[in-house]
Amino acid sequence: MTETDDLTGGELVVRALQALGVRHVFGIVSVHNLPVFHAIAGADGIAAVDVRHEQAAVHAADAYARTTGRLGVALTSTGPGAANAMGGLFEAGFASSPVLMITGQVESRFYGQGRGFLHEAERQPAMLRDLTRETITVGRTADIPDAIARAARMARTGRPQPCAVEIPIDLQYAREAAPPVRADEPPPARVDAARAERIAARLAAASRPLIWAGGGAVSSGASAEVVALAERLDAPVVTTTNGRGAIPEDHPLSLGSLLTSAPVREVLESADYVLAVGTRFQMQPTAAWTLRLGGPLAHVDADPSVIGRSYPVDIGLTGDAVAALRAITAHLPAARDEGDAEWAVQARKAAAQAREQALERIGPDHRAICAAIRTHLPREGVVVRDATVPAYTWGDNLLPILTPRTSLRPTSAAIGPGLPLAVGAAVGTGARTVVIQGDGGLMLSVGELATAAQYHLPITVCVFNDRGYGVLRGIQRATYDGTPHDVDLATPDFAALAESVGVRGVRVGGAAEFAAAFAASVAAEGPAVLDIDLARLAPITRLGGSQSPERDPGMRD
Repeated sequence: MTETDDLTGGELVVRALQALGVRHVFGIVSVHNLPVFHAIAGADGIAAVDVRHEQAAVHAADAYARTTGRLGVALTSTGPGAANAMGGLFEAGFASSPVLMITGQVESRFYGQGRGFLHEAERQPAMLRDLTRETITVGRTADIPDAIARAARMARTGRPQPCAVEIPIDLQYAREAAPPVRADEPPPARVDAARAERIAARLAAASRPLIWAGGGAVSSGASAEVVALAERLDAPVVTTTNGRGAIPEDHPLSLGSLLTSAPVREVLESADYVLAVGTRFQMQPTAAWTLRLGGPLAHVDADPSVIGRSYPVDIGLTGDAVAALRAITAHLPAARDEGDAEWAVQARKAAAQAREQALERIGPDHRAICAAIRTHLPREGVVVRDATVPAYTWGDNLLPILTPRTSLRPTSAAIGPGLPLAVGAAVGTGARTVVIQGDGGLMLSVGELATAAQYHLPITVCVFNDRGYGVLRGIQRATYDGTPHDVDLATPDFAALAESVGVRGVRVGGAAEFAAAFAASVAAEGPAVLDIDLARLAPITRLGGSQSPERDPGMRD
């Protein structure tokens, strides 16, 4: 096609996405987006991934963005399709993920009349604006490329957030002389050099410096800068659950994410200067903000509104984490005082003690399963944890994460996104992706097993099956008279269900069986489901810690 070609609105959408470097679009075809899907099918370098639910489309686009660092794109229908996607937009916003949702709309001549046109959604823009940074309604076919480019730019500006574009169906079919397509990058984040220099001076003068890395350190691509600064300072690094991978957890300066354990709390309280990067200090890693930091805090974040919100700040620095950390490192003196020579050693010992205590609590079978996953999963393999007991007790903090962008979870603590997140991660990276999921959570997105089969995705779904919502069972026992209600589920044979849609299914009764089945799934191509009978595993003795799901009654499985 040349710049003077007459193109349909659907083709203009695809041309704009190609200019943005988009390679995959997740969605469900509909009468109100058919021209876009048709254009994708005839285009080079871009492909549609047909999921089974619109919420899954946005979750997959979200995971695609988190694991690749690129824009994630979802394509839905108007009305019910867009409404179905709202849970995915909620999660993407919570996760600070650059997701672009493109949706249809009724014909322009009927839009706003309220006459009951098919899939009519008069208040759709208002609904979308509740969960996006910006929602754009296209009024002319010629405006489609600029609308896509603007929404993509806004999604990636500052703290990433989802954005949406709705396009009436008649504009998708209409033909227009192709306008020039812009793909502007977000404006570069400016870093206050004076503040960076002051932070460097404080860190250089500290005897016991410590780095706290959150999810923004990973999503901004600042992992190398975190490691470089830590090594210059010989400073231990703690990470939030979302920040895992900011430093490889086999690095000698990594303390992991057991922030609320007693030994690591002592480290945090002993630090005489703390640099926090890309974090909102959310409830769970701070034990509902009861965690104390021993020294003054410097806080770096792309979102100025979070700086000082939960902890008082000595110096705040707004900007991209990569630029900020490079500026701080550049201002460090060539040589610094040795400080406390035992500081990093003591911190490592404390982290090791916390890990041993946590491993003891989960019992021998879960320890063996955790070890088997790390043994057989390649270093670049992706780990996705849904809202389930094994995720809270060992997946979120004990299963080592060794590479940036390989650790995913529903940051909103939602139940069910695990499998669709894995779909997006596997499509984006091509790496073996393991899902730690409960039986209750899997049923919320079980249709995506068919997506995994259709695209022969390298996904291993580990279903920890206790035939119900195990977390809430525990809460009921602890809170009421011990009689369970509403938590026991009619649960399918997941291995047989997987086989019925073309996914290899294996029933697992113990830790040794798990190790063999998991190793086989990693060695093979395509997806697999391991249906793990929790009743045949030694129980987790005590959930413990403020990151336990018992502290959040909204977590069901």
